[in-house]
Amino acid sequence: MMDWQSAIMLLLGTLFVLMLVGVPVAFAFLGVNLLGAWVFMGGEAGVSQLVRNSIQSVSSFSLTPIPLFILMGEVLFHTGLAFKAINAIERLIARVPGRLSVVSVVGGTVFATLSGSTIANTAMMGGTLLPEMMRRGYHPNLAMGPIMAVGGIAMLIPPSALAVMLGSLAGISISKLLIGGIIPGILLSVMFVGYVVLRCKMNPELAPADDPSERVSGWEKWKPFMRDVVPLLGIFVAVVGSMLVGWASPTESAAIGAVAATIATMCYGTFTVSSFYKSLIETARISVVILFVLIASTTFSQLLSFSGATTGLLNLITEYNLSPMWLIIGMLLILLALGCVIDQVSMMMITLPFFMPLANAAGIDPIWLGVMFLLAMEMGLLTPPFGLLCMVMQSVAPPQIRLTQIYASVMPYLLIELLVLGLILLIPWLAVGLPQLMM
Repeated sequence: MMDWQSAIMLLLGTLFVLMLVGVPVAFAFLGVNLLGAWVFMGGEAGVSQLVRNSIQSVSSFSLTPIPLFILMGEVLFHTGLAFKAINAIERLIARVPGRLSVVSVVGGTVFATLSGSTIANTAMMGGTLLPEMMRRGYHPNLAMGPIMAVGGIAMLIPPSALAVMLGSLAGISISKLLIGGIIPGILLSVMFVGYVVLRCKMNPELAPADDPSERVSGWEKWKPFMRDVVPLLGIFVAVVGSMLVGWASPTESAAIGAVAATIATMCYGTFTVSSFYKSLIETARISVVILFVLIASTTFSQLLSFSGATTGLLNLITEYNLSPMWLIIGMLLILLALGCVIDQVSMMMITLPFFMPLANAAGIDPIWLGVMFLLAMEMGLLTPPFGLLCMVMQSVAPPQIRLTQIYASVMPYLLIELLVLGLILLIPWLAVGLPQLMM
């Protein structure tokens, strides 16, 4: 038997080496789990126990919302219904400085409430709005920044598969965690719009004025919105409202959303067998990856506990008598630093086995902490050098746009997200207010 410090060095050291040489996250954790089971759980018997633990980790009914939420977004995306909603929002917003940038924020927020996918959000908005904004003469920073910033909101606002995953791994109420992200997500969207408008008022050259001949008024302006957006928002209201009033569990509300999205595509005449088949295939692919990661993460947490690493670290930090506030600040700083170099799933898998026992021992509200975790991980999507949404933007941006320019365009929005994170830290009601209504 080795001491807990050596156990941490062995497990985390092996993990980082595997990730450094390019082994995919799930397989890197699987390799560490096999090593840890052999060393700490008794050789072949430990590996057998590892297999049994893996089966139990994905047999939980609480994981069912993940594929249903993914299916909901994929159906709307592959049938093109989401594109209609974005076009309707564009016609509604007029006479606003930086109009198309504002449309990207508002439209991206609406799509976030329907898809729950940060990558799909950024790819869709970047592929549809960015070329038009560049053609009209928008400054590249004002064109790319809002699209990437609003992409991360899908991690906060339900349906968020990552929130379900975090709740399952951390033992947090999934329905309350989903509801808790609504106010911070909307607050981010409002502040993004405010920044774009203020920036364009201060420097009108960043965004050219709209052509008056393209403007419509009266019912012609509202008709596409009422036809293509309001019914889709009804899906979001049904999903969130059923959880908020306690009529449905997260699994049942996810099923409502998936069925409602499919029915909506039929009503709009966009449903085709091929698009639905693509949605099912993509849902299966993403769900399998997530479940594989959950297996690796759960067994990794069990190994840390079995080896004494979790208890040893908990005792060490307890000796310093840190207040809950300083403990949370330390956790968030670690997450923000990790977000610069690894993806969000890896961040959860590495930190939660250590963070949650500390938080529980300190009596920290898990919903409050979970929402801040999501926001901190969302910032990791945008931080250089490995911000995932920056990479997605590079794939859809014109060839002349440099990666350094993409990083520069997202910096103001990172500061806004940091401000909102500070507000949630100081005003917990922003995260726990709506979940408390569920009680």
